[in-house]
Amino acid sequence: MATPGTQYMMQVGLAAGMSATEGTHSPHPKPVDPNSSDPAHVLPEEIIPNSQSRIALHAPGGKEVLIPYMSIGTWAWGDKATYGYNPVNDLPKIHQAWGKLKEVGLTFVDTAQSYGDGESERICGTLFEGMPRDSFVVQTKWHSVGDISNLVLQSRGPLSKLGGSLKRLGLDYVDIYLVSGPIHASLISTVAKGLAECVASGMARAVGVANYSTHEMITMADELAKSGIPLSVSQCEYSVIRRLPEVSGMIRECRKRGICFQGFASLAEGRLTGKYSRFRQPDRTRHFSSYPMHMLEPTIDVLKSIAEDRHVPVPAVALNFCINKGAVPLVGVRNAEQAEQDMQALGWRLTESEMRRIEEVSLEGYSSKLLQHG
Repeated sequence: MATPGTQYMMQVGLAAGMSATEGTHSPHPKPVDPNSSDPAHVLPEEIIPNSQSRIALHAPGGKEVLIPYMSIGTWAWGDKATYGYNPVNDLPKIHQAWGKLKEVGLTFVDTAQSYGDGESERICGTLFEGMPRDSFVVQTKWHSVGDISNLVLQSRGPLSKLGGSLKRLGLDYVDIYLVSGPIHASLISTVAKGLAECVASGMARAVGVANYSTHEMITMADELAKSGIPLSVSQCEYSVIRRLPEVSGMIRECRKRGICFQGFASLAEGRLTGKYSRFRQPDRTRHFSSYPMHMLEPTIDVLKSIAEDRHVPVPAVALNFCINKGAVPLVGVRNAEQAEQDMQALGWRLTESEMRRIEEVSLEGYSSKLLQHG
């Protein structure tokens, strides 16, 4: 079973400094040094992803896991601590959104055993009912903190918790299993053995890491290689206002090693949608990239200007930026309207000139010792 109360422990931890804009971290935005930027178009210009386009992730045995260029984040599905989930009001909207996403083929969901204390996985399971197994991709995460059994079990911790996730999902295997670290008590080498067991058991097709630094990511890749397992995914917070994984070289290292880089909070928990302003601030429980909105006005103004010129929603511009930079954005979807807006990030590309305009008002962001190493 999922550890009860994990969603509330996450909130306490994020407010205490697990998020790189909370706790003792500087609240002042840090501009990006242009000399440290990757090219405006990291994704080859001839590639114009649409909802049917797929990226091939390296998986064990020379096999591949095919994923869309965008993933649907499901933290809000079932989570009361951060998103105030109400099943009566919210569950029908989630099903309506899923209907929209299924129509176009954007059926790649990112969930975790900690989201809503497992409720997110259960909701995902209801959405998958009746669907052919090869028509969707599911990625979930092992959380080592808050459960003493993970320390007692050592390398068997990931496999034990994956079994619970599969029961909630109603599946025999997940496509991708991530370790949501790097604050696990066990050594990376020990966790790597656990992830390898998950693959060997047939319960996971591919594995990855979340919130690791570049060095930690490389260490995990090297340890997994001892078992003949490739590191398929590295996931960190990445958006227009947190480009740290880019300027630190993580995205470059991922491309060099054939690792898919995924960026969560790609809309900065709503701050890059045009929904909020200095007069309407996001809820303070949303800690990632939680700068006061007046500090983000120059960034939002540029995104809005390009959105108007392109005749697309503001979120579509922010997501398209991430895709151009070689990231697979994770975007939270709670209703059909959000799904339709996010879909419009695909099928076109920002020009280099538009990318440079956004870069000029983008932010580097920070890391934290407690969680966000990358």
